[in-house]
Amino acid sequence: MAVGDHMIEETHPLEQLFVELVGRHYAQEIGIRDPQIIGYVAHLLSEFCDAEQLTKIRTASGRPLNDVGEMLLESDPIFGPAPSFDRERQVRKHIGDYTLFFAGMFPESINHHRLRRQRLENFVEWVKAGKESYYIVSKFEYFEYAKVAPLFSQLSQKFEDCVYGLNLVKNELEVMQHPIVRGSNELIM
Repeated sequence: MAVGDHMIEETHPLEQLFVELVGRHYAQEIGIRDPQIIGYVAHLLSEFCDAEQLTKIRTASGRPLNDVGEMLLESDPIFGPAPSFDRERQVRKHIGDYTLFFAGMFPESINHHRLRRQRLENFVEWVKAGKESYYIVSKFEYFEYAKVAPLFSQLSQKFEDCVYGLNLVKNELEVMQHPIVRGSNELIM
């Protein structure tokens, strides 16, 4: 996993914590026991600990994109600026990752300045964009992408469950930070 210019190994304590939390919540509460999905989502959490990874998709001029609508436009290889289908896949994968991460870990941040009804509609649009993006990535099923295409198909089909599972992980991380639960005054994160 790239963080800056180095890799976080699977044995890194942060990666191990996320694998344990995602694995437990996905298995116990939502019934997902697929090690590929669990590993992918846990790795995604580790990757996004580096805030630069959230804005790794950039326009041709180098401007970072943090708006899902702009990312969708950026991914279009026919009518948009994406110079290739490889670029479409790269941007669509990021849209899936980005929407999964925010919908699961920070759902309150999605369109937080709007009325509740509009927020719900926007949340639904985010989920739809993420699910559709993983589906499109799954259709890149040839050559170097053949082995991972089924994973993205599963992520698309189980997108809402994965979001819910991440929300459970978020809740547990919040509890873990509370000093009374840990019996100490030090915060762990």
